[in-house]
This record gives sequence, structure tokens and C-alpha cells, in this order.
Amino acid sequence: MRAIFVVLLAGLLSTVQAEDSQELQIWPGELPAGSRQYSAEEQQALAAKTTDERIAFVERATLSVFPAPADSANGCAVVICPGGGYNILAWPKEGVEVAEWFNSIGVTAFVLKYRVPRRDPERIHWEPMQDVQRAIRCVRRDAEKWKIDADRVGVLGFSAGGHLTVMSGVQYETTCYEAVDEADQLSCRPDFICPIYCAYLGQGYDDRNSVALGDLVTVTPQTPPAFLAVTWDDALRGAQSALLFARLKEHGVKAEIHVFAKGGHGYGLRPSENPVSEWPAHLHRWLQVSGFVPQVEE
Repeated sequence: MRAIFVVLLAGLLSTVQAEDSQELQIWPGELPAGSRQYSAEEQQALAAKTTDERIAFVERATLSVFPAPADSANGCAVVICPGGGYNILAWPKEGVEVAEWFNSIGVTAFVLKYRVPRRDPERIHWEPMQDVQRAIRCVRRDAEKWKIDADRVGVLGFSAGGHLTVMSGVQYETTCYEAVDEADQLSCRPDFICPIYCAYLGQGYDDRNSVALGDLVTVTPQTPPAFLAVTWDDALRGAQSALLFARLKEHGVKAEIHVFAKGGHGYGLRPSENPVSEWPAHLHRWLQVSGFVPQVEE
């Protein structure tokens, strides 16, 4: 009964908060050079697949802003990347509901509606990486407007959005697009990354046949600190996250990982009988001990 109540309450809060959020365009003019443009017929067919739980087509990336309540805002901010295989976006479960949770701990959230479905089958993360790099820069540019600290801007994502989160932290020196305005003079390196049930870390985006990490996972001592949560029974993703944790340790990057025994994939932060549902509490504590949000006196 308690779990049902929490889910219903989350849905109610999602409706209220969604009405209060602002959706901002992040590209002021044309999309980056080389971006695939869908025909009107293709757009209509893809958009028709959108449901209450998933967005099936995004032509231009946007940020939905969820400011933390004024009486509890602590200046920390996070860009949230919903998952969906780089084909769709699990918008409420891995976007809006997560933004509301961050608001509850005083963090201002920006939910990124990055471009889907996949444009380039050889580089399925490329256009979304353009979008997340631009999003981080736009958040930093407008830090004063949103009353946030430009040096406490993180990225959190789920599944494919978790992969995008990792890419934001290990590929931030990769130039994905030509500068379009003053925001692009700012760094797109996140101050922390939080990949949750991260997918596609293997070579060629493989997370089912090989544990080894792919060439894109280029960890250095400058990689942002990381919090990882995943389950053992989620294909090979738990093992790959563990290897990522080991690589972070090898390079002296502060990190924390939680590999739960059971839970599978795609649970967001919705409650269940599995201990994996406790990952948000662990994340909150990690943000506190890492200095990104204030410690709470008991």
C-alpha cells in the first residue's frame, strides 16, 4: 500500500511540477553541422509513437528547468539525462520524477530532452553528446539567473542517459560542435557524474557480450568524481560499471559504487521490494560527504 501511495503521489507531483517548469531551447540557431534532419513524414510517424511514459522523437534539444524551493535551495544543480536506448526518452520516470527528488534535497534540476531516435548508427551518442555539452554550458552561463553555483553542476542519467552521463565526464575535451555564442567559451566538464544502471560502456556500445570497457571510456585524473548505482542481474552492466569504478580508482578519481544483487533495469527511483530502491538515499549522502550539498545536522 505504501509503495502504491508513493507512486501515486509522485505522479501527482509530476503533474504539478511540470506545470511550473520552464522549457528552454539550447540551440539559438541552426543545429550543429552534419545533424540529420528528418522529413515531415518521418517526424510525424515518430512523434505518433510518443506516450505518457516516453518521448519518441526530439528534433531540437531543450532543458526543462525545475528550480529548487527558495527556502531549501543550496546552489547545487544537475542536468538529468533520461534513458531509452538513444531511441526514446523515459521522460516522467527518468526525468521529471527525478527532478522533483533533487528539488526535495535543495538541488535545482534541468531535465535534458536530447535528440532521439538515433541519428548515426555508428556513433549513437554523438548528437546527444552535442546536446549535453551545450546544456552544461547554458546552465553555467545562466547560473546567476537560476541562483546556482557554476562550480557545482553535475550530470545524472539512466541507461543510455547513463552512458551519455559518462561521456560528458570522460569526453568533455572532445569538440562536438562549432561555438555558437558566448556560452561555448565555458567549460562543459561536469563537476560530478552519476551514471545509474549505465548502458553501452563496452566496445561498439556492447553491454551484453563482453565485460571489457570500450575505447570511448577515456578516464584521466581530471575526470569528475562519480557515483554509480547498478545491479548484478542487469546483463553485463554491473560488471562494466565495476570496471569503470576500478579505472576511476586507478587514476585517483574519487568515486562510489553500489552494485545491488537484484533489480534488473529501468526502475528509476520508483519504490520496490528490492534494496536497489535505496540508491537515491546513498546518492544524497555521497553528495553531502563530497561537498556538493550541505550536511544536514541531526
